[in-house]
Amino acid sequence: MSLQTRLAELRAALDDLKIRVGRLQDDTTSSGTELRTLRNDYDKIRTAYETLLRDGPQSSANAEATRTLIRDLQRTQEQLQRKEDELDAKESLLRIREDSLSRMSNDLRSKNRRLSELEQMLAAKDSAVKSLRNSVSAALLGYKDKGLSVEMKNGKVYVMMEERLLFASGSTVVDAKGVDALRDLGKVLEKNSDISILIEGHTDNVPMNGSGEIRDNWDLSVMRATSVVKILLGNSKISASRLTAAGRGEHMPTDKANTAEARKKNRRIEVILTPKLDDILKLLETN
Repeated sequence: MSLQTRLAELRAALDDLKIRVGRLQDDTTSSGTELRTLRNDYDKIRTAYETLLRDGPQSSANAEATRTLIRDLQRTQEQLQRKEDELDAKESLLRIREDSLSRMSNDLRSKNRRLSELEQMLAAKDSAVKSLRNSVSAALLGYKDKGLSVEMKNGKVYVMMEERLLFASGSTVVDAKGVDALRDLGKVLEKNSDISILIEGHTDNVPMNGSGEIRDNWDLSVMRATSVVKILLGNSKISASRLTAAGRGEHMPTDKANTAEARKKNRRIEVILTPKLDDILKLLETN
């Protein structure tokens, strides 16, 4: 469940609890008013009863009045006790709900702070990724018309290098012009130590069916990705722990058409740059 979804649910529950607390407060106030009225009635009956006892039963009428007052006094006393018990129960429930309301309000404030922190972190990460894209684009501007492009999507920077920039057909050895491009890329990446680097090799859908070291497109894609990793490591101060080499074979084409032009696009290396999200993940784990 996302933090925003949890916040929405918490706000709805808090609003509902506020309504119930408000109704209970009104009900408690009403019960308190009824209790005071009953106490006044009880005091009046008791005063009348005590007056009658003081004057003495002078007549049968006074005796009947005494019995009536006793019945009224008992009935009112029972009502008073029930109302006091009812009010005690409502006040106890009100305290429980008010405590719950206070806890939920504090929880909501805490989650709002965390959401604000998360939004700030995400904005900072997005700004860093945009800055990285601009730096990479500037560093590799000279290769724009040689089969290289840079774009940003899903919070990541993608550096796409066509086969013609890096490799001869079917080869896993990086050409000189490809080494130059990777060296320029490495200079930018070594300055951004909080970026993870995934090198993906991609091929077209033409089967290789080799019998040597490269038997199929899986082998070709993996070995090309590994070759790029080694060039980056050998020409920069990038930590090896930041680099991952992966082969995708022909299974993630950029163009699914079965044409020569499509196959040309699909033979490529993708360098995928991802900001580390450790601080963001830690914040999410606290919710």
